[in-house]
Amino acid sequence: MRQISPDPLAASPQPHDRNIVVALKKGLEILTCFGRDASRLTPSEVARRTGSTPASARRALHTLLASGYLESDGKRYWMAARTLLIAHAYFTSRPTAQLAQPVMEALAERTKESSSLGKLLDDDVIILSRSITRSTLATGLGIGARLPAYCSSLGRVLLAGMPRDEAACKLQGMERIPLTPRTTCDLDELLVLLDKCREQGWAASDEELELGVRSIAVPVNDRSGRTIAGLSISIRADRMRFSEFRAEMLPHLRLAGESLSARLPPDEPSGSGR
Repeated sequence: MRQISPDPLAASPQPHDRNIVVALKKGLEILTCFGRDASRLTPSEVARRTGSTPASARRALHTLLASGYLESDGKRYWMAARTLLIAHAYFTSRPTAQLAQPVMEALAERTKESSSLGKLLDDDVIILSRSITRSTLATGLGIGARLPAYCSSLGRVLLAGMPRDEAACKLQGMERIPLTPRTTCDLDELLVLLDKCREQGWAASDEELELGVRSIAVPVNDRSGRTIAGLSISIRADRMRFSEFRAEMLPHLRLAGESLSARLPPDEPSGSGR
């Protein structure tokens, strides 16, 4: 599946907020600007990707290098293993992904298909956990990958968990481009799809994110009924028609979503993103 280029802290607080540590914000933006297509970057490239000046980017890079979060050959910089401590802190302090893994492994065993757990992050869905089988799509997702919320099944089930006005406002502010000839981009049509998702309890994306890929997703709710994550299964479109995919996989996916929802602690924070 298509991975979204990082858009770090796109909705970060305004700089006039006196509680904002600008240098820290810039350092976090730099750490999240690296990716599969940008694994080694010069200060000028980092400056372009983060919207900062080359001098500012160079100072931040040097600080991160001195702190052990980056490595360098004197010209380019790349991520160091120490950055994994940040991800580790998230996964050990937030139980959703840990609790989801055995549920997802059981789902994979029943369906022989791979599944993903995701939460909203800005205008995207970020993948928190994966369960992989032999039938995994060749361009499968990894933990930390991002998908556009408007045309992915995970994104739609998470948007449907919001109040309708809030979801409409969020969709209106997104860049919605047709990734395939089948992508639904129109705001009114998307709101109808979200209404349908609220009514039926699941969402779909049939070759809208990527041609040849079908997916369905269900919400993961906390004990108050609030949607905090989404759980999905994706398959190659040539393996079965969508109606067959839905009939065969949706019951298993629903059971897994309900099982995970029942395991969550009562104080698990929302996954609404920004």
